[in-house]
Amino acid sequence: MTQTPELPLRASGTREGGAPASVPPRRRRPHRAWSVAAVTFLTIIGAAGFASLPGLLIDPLHAEFHWSRATIGFAVSVNLALYGLTAPFAAALMDRFGIRRVVAVALAVIAIGAGLTVFMTASWQLVLFWGVLVGLGSGSMALAFAATVTGRWFTERRGLVTGILTAAGASGQLVFLPLLSWIVDRYTWRPAAVTVALAALAVVPLVWLLLRDHPADVGLAPYGATEFVPKPPPQRGAARRALRALVTAARTGPFWLLAGTFAICGATTNGLVKTHFIPAAHDHDMPMTAAASLLAVIGVFDIAGTIASGWFTDRFDTRRLLAVYYGLRGLSLMFLPLLLADTVRPPMVFFIVFYGLDWVATVPPTIALCREHYGEDGAIVFGWVLAAHQVGAALVAFLGGLARDLFGTYNPVWYASGALCALAALMALVIRRRAESGRVRPAVA
Repeated sequence: MTQTPELPLRASGTREGGAPASVPPRRRRPHRAWSVAAVTFLTIIGAAGFASLPGLLIDPLHAEFHWSRATIGFAVSVNLALYGLTAPFAAALMDRFGIRRVVAVALAVIAIGAGLTVFMTASWQLVLFWGVLVGLGSGSMALAFAATVTGRWFTERRGLVTGILTAAGASGQLVFLPLLSWIVDRYTWRPAAVTVALAALAVVPLVWLLLRDHPADVGLAPYGATEFVPKPPPQRGAARRALRALVTAARTGPFWLLAGTFAICGATTNGLVKTHFIPAAHDHDMPMTAAASLLAVIGVFDIAGTIASGWFTDRFDTRRLLAVYYGLRGLSLMFLPLLLADTVRPPMVFFIVFYGLDWVATVPPTIALCREHYGEDGAIVFGWVLAAHQVGAALVAFLGGLARDLFGTYNPVWYASGALCALAALMALVIRRRAESGRVRPAVA
């Protein structure tokens, strides 16, 4: 039996002689933006891990070096302050030198800072290594990193990707806190510091190989865009714009009220609970691993609370939302001293769920108010409001340790923080709405 020879394929899609072509369908590859987002997600998870360790170090460092809790808290406060103060300039650095270079250098700085703590013998070294180096490195990968990636690589699904990258911080806390607490409990604090350093170094190859500064670098349009977007030239004036936005906003009343409320937000989350909850629970003989697991669970409900808060922000008065959030947070902190015990009991679980839902629920309405009052500069102004958040966290990280040294208990800190939240609720209510003319009123009634 003679076989018919295979006919060549014409450009029209048929073979010579009229035979139909059998062309396998081409598989559509995922857009490169998704791999960039995935690397960004992993990097932010790592950054959350770097921020998770200080609360686990207070008791071990106090026991080994006999440093006061105020001294250790001061190093944490430097870390938190630099994290916030670096954030407004991080976007400017990325516009000038590129995302990949800035993030890779930041990870290397974190690895160096965390690794050097293993060899420290004096408290000033803790301030330098963990406070300054890790603070600067992690601050370079703060909110500006996610905002820059989503702004450059996505035109569709931008809100979804921003929410996922924001949730990466809570996910990192969930992953790293139980692991690091187990390492500290079983092998002391030095292996935990080494783990953080190695985690930072492990992400560097991913960043360098897979992260790109702009879709144009690989000949693509942003995800969802219908036209190719050329890569903009390096921006040399971004830092000046950030400072100019600060000077302009500082002349208005809403800025100081937003910065003040967000400073209290930082004081009662990162500065207080994230730094001092574990040693406070340990004071009541709760195992460190159990306390760290409770703190990690806060991250789970933090995700749900933030998404719900964004939905509420689109539908309700943002000032009243902030007042409710701060009021409920203050109430929960007032009850916390009654709930701490040597074991995890149902009332403590209720506090963790309730407090977790409120952890960063304040972010969507605060961003919305910045956008409402400051328009195109709203994101930059929010960067400065975020800096106030971290300064508030830094102050309470230090003052909480000092209060523990002076009073032998954290109870006064919980009560004072509850009162601060009540003040923040009142401050939120007196923020004026933007004037009908579109101008920001310079004073607050």
